[in-house]
Amino acid sequence: MFHYEDYDGLGLAKLVQKKEVKPEELTEEAIKRIEQHNPQLNAVIHKMYDQAKKQSQQPVTGTFAGVPMLLKNITQEIEGEPITAGSKAFNNYRAKQDSNFVKKLRETGVSFLGQTNVPEFALMGITEPKHYGPTRNPWNPDYTPGGSSGGSAAAVASGMVPIAGANDGGGSIRIPSAYTGLFGLKPSRGRTPVGPNVGRNWQGASVDHVLSKTVRDSAAMLDELRVYEKAGAFHAPPFDGSYLDIVQALESRPLKIAYSTQSPIGTEVEQDCIEAVEKTARLLEDMGHIVEEKEPGVNGRALAKSYFTMYFGEVSATLHDLQDVLGRKAKPSDVEPETWLLGMLGKAGSIEDYVLSMREWDQAAIKMESFHEEYDLYMTPTTAFKPARIGELDTKPSEKRLIRIASSLHLGKVLKKVRIIDQIMEDSLKRTPFTQLANLTGQPAMSIPLHKTDHNLPLGVQFIAARGREDLLLELAGQLEQTEHWLKVNKQQEKSAAKHSYSV
Repeated sequence: MFHYEDYDGLGLAKLVQKKEVKPEELTEEAIKRIEQHNPQLNAVIHKMYDQAKKQSQQPVTGTFAGVPMLLKNITQEIEGEPITAGSKAFNNYRAKQDSNFVKKLRETGVSFLGQTNVPEFALMGITEPKHYGPTRNPWNPDYTPGGSSGGSAAAVASGMVPIAGANDGGGSIRIPSAYTGLFGLKPSRGRTPVGPNVGRNWQGASVDHVLSKTVRDSAAMLDELRVYEKAGAFHAPPFDGSYLDIVQALESRPLKIAYSTQSPIGTEVEQDCIEAVEKTARLLEDMGHIVEEKEPGVNGRALAKSYFTMYFGEVSATLHDLQDVLGRKAKPSDVEPETWLLGMLGKAGSIEDYVLSMREWDQAAIKMESFHEEYDLYMTPTTAFKPARIGELDTKPSEKRLIRIASSLHLGKVLKKVRIIDQIMEDSLKRTPFTQLANLTGQPAMSIPLHKTDHNLPLGVQFIAARGREDLLLELAGQLEQTEHWLKVNKQQEKSAAKHSYSV
């Protein structure tokens, strides 16, 4: 009998190809593990077992033929299935068609077993929506797996599935991968599908991809997902090679890598996160790479404010669109209080704010392109803090009362004038200030699992490459994956499980 958890997606697909295991057996194994782990982790919020079983009995082809997979409960729509984006407001909504991302995934032969938990509208770096409850970290269920792809991360890290759908508009692939010991790659803007009804997600800040146990699964999936969409607002620089071949070649040519452990918004960075980067820098030097401490010169606080201009505007637009789903205008009780506040601030913004924020994105992109003329990669901590405990970041009751008062009196413009945006920005980003840069410049970035805290929780290190250079990231990740420092997810969790009465 094969051991399901010992294989990544490509490994399972090879077993199917060699007829050593049937697709329906893989489906049953995945279902068994979801039913075993999900009651404690709350990673999967919508199950599609019957559909998956039917699909597994049909002839399958593709790079990942027969491999079980979960999708993220936002933008990754399957025709006829619910897609709530973590909000009760979408409880009765059913997708009218497959998203372009899902259409491309179908061509790989994967089998969809369900959807994973997200914070409401994927707005947080933790996954604790009021509608579904919190998702917990398989390494220690008292802690968050991060967000917004926290449900997908917990599902992969616990061994439910080898790969799961994810997307990243400000760190939502890299943050949960950092907190759960997974590999997380955010591709270049325009590399993977968007739509079909939009030409951009979050003004180009958000892209879809996967979370995976292994680098090669992420690379092979990127080979399958990369696309040139004529109707897309953005197109990534072309790449004619194979990302999977790059990973498997294990080349060791020296790269010039800059690094910084300073928060771009001037806030605290915990010592564990600093040490993770410094240890990685020494490892890279031992491998023959050139490593220098150097920042790119981007104005981090100005860029963060421009990010929040988009962030508020997108929430406001989502609340506006809710009237098509609800048959009436949205009201505060339809969403979480924090979401309503963000939407109010979006309405209080101006066209001038938006134009100035886009200019800030472009200026940062120009600076980074210049920076990468000297350095192949830029390394930082993935996060500035270790994972938070479940509930640690809840809005305080007094703050919720203020939000309700502000909402009832329509005080969005007043709040904007009293500089509440600066406070929201700092409170929101102080734990995760490093990831937004790549989203706003359109660059590819990855989080790699090389380190753990004293409490046996993973910590990630981030690398950013020039736009279109996923090949450099995957080349380095393939090398580092072969070292003894790379976290082996399921083996490490067996040790954690005994401490927390959690069976893996």
